[in-house]
Amino acid sequence: MKWSVLDQSPASAGSTEDAAIRASIALAQHCDKLGYERYWVSEHHNSASIVGTAPEILMAAVAATTPRIRIGSAGVMLPHYSALKVAEQFRVLEAIAPGRIDLGVGRAPGSDGLTALALNPHSNAAEDFPRQVQELQHWVSGIELPAGHPYRSIAALPRGATSPQIWILGSSAYGAQLAAHFGLPYAFAYFFSDGAGVEEALSLYRRNYRPSERYPKPNPTICVWALAAETEAEAKHLAMTREYWRAGFDKGLRSALVSPETAAAHPYSDAEQIMIQKLRERALVGSGAQVAEKLRALAQHLALDEIVINTWTFDPAARQRSYTVLANTLAL
Repeated sequence: MKWSVLDQSPASAGSTEDAAIRASIALAQHCDKLGYERYWVSEHHNSASIVGTAPEILMAAVAATTPRIRIGSAGVMLPHYSALKVAEQFRVLEAIAPGRIDLGVGRAPGSDGLTALALNPHSNAAEDFPRQVQELQHWVSGIELPAGHPYRSIAALPRGATSPQIWILGSSAYGAQLAAHFGLPYAFAYFFSDGAGVEEALSLYRRNYRPSERYPKPNPTICVWALAAETEAEAKHLAMTREYWRAGFDKGLRSALVSPETAAAHPYSDAEQIMIQKLRERALVGSGAQVAEKLRALAQHLALDEIVINTWTFDPAARQRSYTVLANTLAL
């Protein structure tokens, strides 16, 4: 069983947003030493909560300061960009850290509609996602595009002995079917919907998978939100930060993370209290042993050999401790 990390560069109130990026680099170095398999960073725009806007740049910093862990995007929101430019960026990353680069791509905007329009004024860009994935697959691997393709003569440089792994990211049947069609690994965003739809997506992916040369069999994973501490009480206290954020998110707010103490003192409405109670019932929060047991049960239920863990805390040090507690319990 492999365990990996998704870092969204969460920003905390009272700190600066640039500090969140440096905390991400420090966390990557920490997780590399702990023995995690991968370290993925996300792409979001115009959000005071999640400030990792350029995963390809953050990945370069992580690649240059870690010796072992795989480094990836989760993901590059491909409709915002040229597939060729993304392929070139990740070929450069592969040159920096040969054999350690993952290129996770998604179709969602990772932002609001106006910001998505500012990133790419072509409003139908998402409709071209399958074509972009096909081009990316060829350019990243160094294989010529099919005969008759207008860009067949173009190569994404620099080429080398290894190439990035492409992952399709998604939270619905669409991404699962696309990954199956192209014979690519697939990561389901379990934490987006607290797992709703995961069985259907993984079943579609496995049932419709078309073997490719690099990936002869399906390679699925899920990204979950989890938080561990030395005690269950401490973990539940730290998780109040996310509960507060979730209540604001449902109102359309994208605020920086607040301290657990601020969250505990907030006067939640009856509807918010019901939402938080449901969130707690499903949450992967507790001591290392409690969270590890839930993670292993989830992996067994979904027949997975890898799970990617996302953690938010107000204090970056508590986030590092969570990954340490889990690494020790999971015996990485």
